[in-house]
Amino acid sequence: MATISIPEYVPSASEDAEQLRKAFSGWGTNEKLIISILAHRSAAQRRQIRQAYADIFGEDLLKSLDKELTHDFEKVVLLWVLDSAERDAVLAYDSARKWGPGDRALIEIACARSSDELFAARRAYHARYKRSVEEDVAAHAKGDFRKLLVPLISAYRYEGPEVNQTLAKSEAKLLHEKIGDKSYADEEIIRILTTRSKAQLTATFNAYHNEFGNPINKDLKSDPKDHFLSALRAITKCITAPEKYFEKAIRLAINKVGTDEEAVTRVIATRAELDLKVIKDLYYKRNSVPLVRAIKKDTRGDYEDFLVALIGEESA
Repeated sequence: MATISIPEYVPSASEDAEQLRKAFSGWGTNEKLIISILAHRSAAQRRQIRQAYADIFGEDLLKSLDKELTHDFEKVVLLWVLDSAERDAVLAYDSARKWGPGDRALIEIACARSSDELFAARRAYHARYKRSVEEDVAAHAKGDFRKLLVPLISAYRYEGPEVNQTLAKSEAKLLHEKIGDKSYADEEIIRILTTRSKAQLTATFNAYHNEFGNPINKDLKSDPKDHFLSALRAITKCITAPEKYFEKAIRLAINKVGTDEEAVTRVIATRAELDLKVIKDLYYKRNSVPLVRAIKKDTRGDYEDFLVALIGEESA
């Protein structure tokens, strides 16, 4: 569900492009004008503005923004202007190139998108970087993480609702055995998590809970400091309950000593037109504070203003 506030009268893409050009002209950049336009346009409208800007001024809007903006404000605006597939390609590229065991962008792209959306991101990666995301992940991730992430990002899961309950029970038993043996990077665990449909995996995790008494994520917490176990938990949560996953992701990003602006930017920019309203509701139930108020407390300046515009002010 989109949460972006679109004004009743929306100027044409050409008018918006002209106004953005004015924002870049003269002494200093008019950040407020940029926010008033871009933070209040839908994905289709932003695509049209970008095209109009290129047609009128012979330059990619992204290049103009890159020249004029800085720091976290620049990052969130650039991500926001990109189409969703391009945005995922950029996030995947940044994640793969500076990959670390605690990185979550690749897992989010692989597990919180539909099969077609993930495929579109991989195609956008080809077009933008002239190589595959699988190549870069394989080159930069190491050991067990490489074994997990390459098939995860390469997956094209079946999207239908059909579930094989017999298979769910047998694979729940297999997962329980491997987890009990602490064989967390076993090829069978990786096979199940990276190939089964989301509906099938949900059935498998439910069978696991019913048969063995614990949610699978509880059994994957034997060592809270183990980054690989943390990655497995992120995968299961992202597949079965993406809104809860993203609520926790943004809560942890805000509650860290020193806000994790990269995670805040990624979550808000990728979920604002999808399920941010649900994430906001979950955040309030969990923290008794509206998300927008928490964002205002932990961010500053134009970056704060842009995020607040995407999230929306408190409704009550």
